Amino acid sequence: MSNKRPEPYAIKKPVDLLFGSNATNTQPTQSRPNTIAITKIHLPSSQPRRYFDSEALEELSRSIKELGILEPLLVRPLNDDNYELVAGERRYRAASMAGLTEIPIVVREMDDATTYQVRLVENLQREDLNPLEETEGILELLALRLQLSLDDTIKLLQKMENEAKGKITRNVTGNAPALLVEEIFTALGRMRWDSFVRNRLPLLNLPHDVLEVLRTGRLEYTKARTIARIQVLEIRTKLLEVAIESNLSLSEIKQKIKEVEQSQLQSSCKGTPIVLKERVDNAFRRFKQAKLWTKPEKQNQIETLIEQLEALLTED
Repeated sequence: MSNKRPEPYAIKKPVDLLFGSNATNTQPTQSRPNTIAITKIHLPSSQPRRYFDSEALEELSRSIKELGILEPLLVRPLNDDNYELVAGERRYRAASMAGLTEIPIVVREMDDATTYQVRLVENLQREDLNPLEETEGILELLALRLQLSLDDTIKLLQKMENEAKGKITRNVTGNAPALLVEEIFTALGRMRWDSFVRNRLPLLNLPHDVLEVLRTGRLEYTKARTIARIQVLEIRTKLLEVAIESNLSLSEIKQKIKEVEQSQLQSSCKGTPIVLKERVDNAFRRFKQAKLWTKPEKQNQIETLIEQLEALLTED
């Protein structure tokens, strides 16, 4: 059996690319992992990861009971000889489930901003990352690095895409923010920025029930986006349940949606109205999420629609 000690915890290459390999605020305060009481490690008040699969945690817990923790947790020092967890929350939770009283760590001095960005990048390197978590994580990382709000970050990405397609005059492409966006996506190595805008940003506008299914990793995002076309909540909820329980293929889901649409059309022809309240609620929810009133090219159309709605209300 080898007696070779584990190598010190090294922040992965994408972090070096994002923050610079010469960054002084992420330097280790120790050269080798140290073992401390698990009670001295405290979870941060905010953490990028939002969902932990219970079965996967139990499996990891059993592995830790048998083999121990193979990779130390990354922490930063707090007062009174305590530490805040920076990376490795899944291992920390599994170790707690396994009943471990001590746990290996590597300590690094980090400021708050660097700590949170390292957590984001660490989270984005997970193999079990689902598309919604990835989308939210990348967007949050971009906002932090660009020093913009999430809404302004989305607007920048959309403007970059419109410029790339020749829809608007170029005034962002080649500027520092756009170059930083390209640099971050290159460093992460997961997808191109334009693919992110086309295929991932639309996920954030999906109905709440569909987002929750995506967040917990119970359904592929291509299937979830297809089911989101159904505007009636009760019908959509039922199809989500069937798709998950029966592991329906994408083609099977499309067929069931076609059957639903045909049924609704037949009902409408017979004089039974399709549920308008659900459509109104869904339309207003999506309208608010999209914030279309902030887009100059949409404002005239929106004003016309508002006037028509106000006229209807006056008639009542």
